[in-house]
Amino acid sequence: MTVHGGRGRQDGGRTRPEGSAEPLSGAYDTALLDLDGVVYAGGLAVPYAVESLGAARDGGMRLAYVTNNALRTPEAVAEHLTELGVPAEAWDVVTSAQAVARLIADEVPAGSRVLLVGGEGLAVALRERGLVPVESADDDPVAVVQGYGGPELPWKRFAEAAYAVGRGVPWYASNTDLTIPGARGIGPGNGAAVEVVRIATGGRFAPKVAGKPLPPMHRETVLRTGAERPLVVGDRLDTDIEGAFNGGVDSLLVLTGVTDVPQLLAAAPQHRPTYVAADLRGLLTGQPEVVADGDGGFVCGAWRASVGGGALAVEQVAAGDADPMDGVRALCGAAWTAAEAGAGALDGEKALARLGL
Repeated sequence: MTVHGGRGRQDGGRTRPEGSAEPLSGAYDTALLDLDGVVYAGGLAVPYAVESLGAARDGGMRLAYVTNNALRTPEAVAEHLTELGVPAEAWDVVTSAQAVARLIADEVPAGSRVLLVGGEGLAVALRERGLVPVESADDDPVAVVQGYGGPELPWKRFAEAAYAVGRGVPWYASNTDLTIPGARGIGPGNGAAVEVVRIATGGRFAPKVAGKPLPPMHRETVLRTGAERPLVVGDRLDTDIEGAFNGGVDSLLVLTGVTDVPQLLAAAPQHRPTYVAADLRGLLTGQPEVVADGDGGFVCGAWRASVGGGALAVEQVAAGDADPMDGVRALCGAAWTAAEAGAGALDGEKALARLGL
């Protein structure tokens, strides 16, 4: 297993996860939670999600659900969460459909026709902004918008989008996540659908994108939640964590979705989370500090991580219960610091095996 780390920033990129003496649910007033891969996967609750979110809410933390998935309406998402045991109202949910609808409405006249390639969530969001969804390139749309429409979305809808985009109609996308986690594994996301239209039009066009990690989604989230001390919680480095980085807020990566430990260790500066946890139980605890030991190593809890001979190494340096996640945090310190110094690929196979990962 190789960790492919490119040359890191030399202007102060994060070189280790941060520590927190108090539970994260007390240190931040609002959790901005991604849904797919964080709260549920394939419609089923992720292990420990329901009880962890309940405890965080009971402790006074506001929970807001921020998703790049544009398929369902906020009402439908809230209903699903409530059925899973996570009580929520529509106003607790912020979707990329809402963000892209606002983006389009800011740039076209009210009442404009918009060619919709997506599901009900995107259609409702467009109507809320005074726009009229249509399904054909021959309906004289002033814009084309794509959002995740689920596996049943007819192929002809992509053809209609390609016809309109090819004619020069402005093109928008709720998000460009290439994949989406489900109960049976990782499937193609809206980004894959966007690529279909891009390829069909000869690669000559690119959509304006609203979803994470881009500013329109952060803007929509701030406007709707009013969070003052937000913590972004997600499973994807290139959307959730980068979105937090772009918005200048702290983030918690949970390892219940798309991102695995090798990807975390190889993260570029804009993809490095403030905190790391195995799952949403990480909201309810503090985070142990990762400390440089002066000999080129990094210590977290009972583990010490270092780099030598092009490989990552980890060893237990304290007796008793040794949490593997502390080892992961220590390895982040070693790997990210090495990347900042210009290191290339690091072999992490033995280190992760040592942690049982």
